[in-house]
Amino acid sequence: MIRVFKIGGNVVDNPEMLEQFASDFSGISGKKVLIHGGGVMASQLQKSMGMTPVMIEGRRVTDEDTLRIVTMVYAGWCNKHITALLQKYGCNAIGLSGADGNVIRAAKRPPIAVDGYPEPVDYGFVGDIDPENIDSGFIGRLLDMGLTPVFSAINHDGSGNLLNTNADTVASSLAIALAGCGEETELIYCFEKNGVLFDRDDENSLIRDMDRKRFLELKAEGRVAEGMIPKLSNSFKAIDKGVRSVTIKHASNILNDTGTILHK
Repeated sequence: MIRVFKIGGNVVDNPEMLEQFASDFSGISGKKVLIHGGGVMASQLQKSMGMTPVMIEGRRVTDEDTLRIVTMVYAGWCNKHITALLQKYGCNAIGLSGADGNVIRAAKRPPIAVDGYPEPVDYGFVGDIDPENIDSGFIGRLLDMGLTPVFSAINHDGSGNLLNTNADTVASSLAIALAGCGEETELIYCFEKNGVLFDRDDENSLIRDMDRKRFLELKAEGRVAEGMIPKLSNSFKAIDKGVRSVTIKHASNILNDTGTILHK
């Protein structure tokens, strides 16, 4: 069994929550992989430099200057800070980007149609991942050595270019690639909410389980929007591709049976 965890930028940007997550995560036995975001910190840095972050359906439009910033934040400070915290709690972590070891190769996204926009949206230096372009064998060897890979959302195209990829997409793609090697794989998204909420302002409105039909209904009603859209879209894609289960939960509850469980 391999468990693939993803923590969001709001967790990474919260010292107390991140510390607790690192402690809990380190106490989970067995093979595990961690993917992290860092979008909150990246947006703060952009604003401090006079730039305006542009997000469309929860995904960051990444021009050349933005790419430099997200690389510094995601693959630099966030990745190494998380790795150091895990070492503190006895988890022998190794921080990576997709370019390291050629482990994740992405393709630059072409302009695509997005609901509500009259013209195709050019996301810039944003990468899309085919799970077949992930070296799952390399990840497996790291796991067999007792190491815990910690991935940022920065990948490469094999031609010398770095690409920013939505961290939820990285997590689901890794889970699919590992499941494709015959490993039972679970995907766990951890963020600052209890799971998928019927009312985003009411933590007690947790939707305990959800199928794809229910997701599309909630999206049409506007109850699921922004960053939750790629999270759920990637979750159902992972289930379709052989991932055993997907759970969305609060980062402080990774040791508890809580959150939203997704199924076909």
